[in-house]
Amino acid sequence: MAEFTMELNEEQKEVRDWLHGFAAEVIRPAAAEWDEREETPWPVIQEAAKVGIYSLDFYAQQYFDATGLGIPMVMEELFWGDAGIALSIVGTGLAAVGVLANGTEEQIGTWIPQMYGDVNDVKVAAFCSSEPDAGSDVASMRTRAVYDEAKDEWVINGTKTWATNGGIAGVHVVVAVVDPELGSKGHASFIVPPNTPGCSQGQKFKKHGIRASHTAEVILDNVRVPGSCLLGGKEKLDERLARARERAKQGGERVKNAAMATFEASRPAVGAMAVGTARAAYEVALEYARTREQFGRPIVDNQGVAFQLADMRTQIDAARLLVWRASWMAVNGKPFTAAEGSMSKLYASETAKQVTAQAIQILGGNGYTREYPVERMHRDAAIYTIFEGTSEIQRLVIARTLSGMPIR
Repeated sequence: MAEFTMELNEEQKEVRDWLHGFAAEVIRPAAAEWDEREETPWPVIQEAAKVGIYSLDFYAQQYFDATGLGIPMVMEELFWGDAGIALSIVGTGLAAVGVLANGTEEQIGTWIPQMYGDVNDVKVAAFCSSEPDAGSDVASMRTRAVYDEAKDEWVINGTKTWATNGGIAGVHVVVAVVDPELGSKGHASFIVPPNTPGCSQGQKFKKHGIRASHTAEVILDNVRVPGSCLLGGKEKLDERLARARERAKQGGERVKNAAMATFEASRPAVGAMAVGTARAAYEVALEYARTREQFGRPIVDNQGVAFQLADMRTQIDAARLLVWRASWMAVNGKPFTAAEGSMSKLYASETAKQVTAQAIQILGGNGYTREYPVERMHRDAAIYTIFEGTSEIQRLVIARTLSGMPIR
């Protein structure tokens, strides 16, 4: 087990600097254009693939970093470049984590490489959990998967929404209900392979922020997938459902579902994304405050501005430390006894919203225009308190964990 440290090693520093260079030289110059276009920045994703950033090997190396700091370091640097483009680059990772968290070794080896494609034929993948009537309330999920024993196939019907890369993905990972009587404990995850009949894109959403990232509905109309596409396999599913039924009889509740396993693994990474956006806005505001003069002196010479910058930097550093702690705990098998993963996501997300708003205030009228990037950063930051568990849900998870009570 790696000891917890606040210092990156030399190899990590080299990777960080390499990522920072890509973010500065490739992502940032393209950020405003793709935000305005509201389209997936395929050329930038391909550039990331060419240099090895968009690849299974790279993310596997970071995912299995014994310090736990590999993934948060990657997220912070890329999202420092631009949140929308960065999400297009890393969005496939949520589907990959879904397979890693729930799949067999054979499924991991078969499907994750197909999610990324190769340099000459870049692919993306989508994780599909939320529904029009089931976002935070996962127990209300209606997408249904029914097993056709005669053909050893699962038949999936339903509509997913807010899916990053939904409809344009090759591989979709879909969470569906297999036993409605068990509520959220009766869910399972399925691979929907490329070009599967009945799987199509619904509405594409025009968003407030992260506009270079594709978000859409996914329609599942009598989608048939082989039995081998059930993540973890049917034997494991049957055992889990049997335990859930037994615990339900006894009044027990603590059986994790497939979607929650994925979200728990990814929450510190989302916190790192938020740290990257907050840091970017803070740096713009700091440089502006140093060079912008009013009444014959730089505006940073005023306590009202200087104290804001002090608070911004303190919040960013605190958020990063929470993210690093949760990431280290996760990779080293330390249980989140105080919901440390949710803590990191909650604090970092709220920090990004606050810091980007303060950056606009420091830039004044300039900050409110699209001539300066803090306007875009503020729009982008709003998503962190919403996706992969709203701030309210994070507080609920933390409160339930601390109290041991089923707080509603």
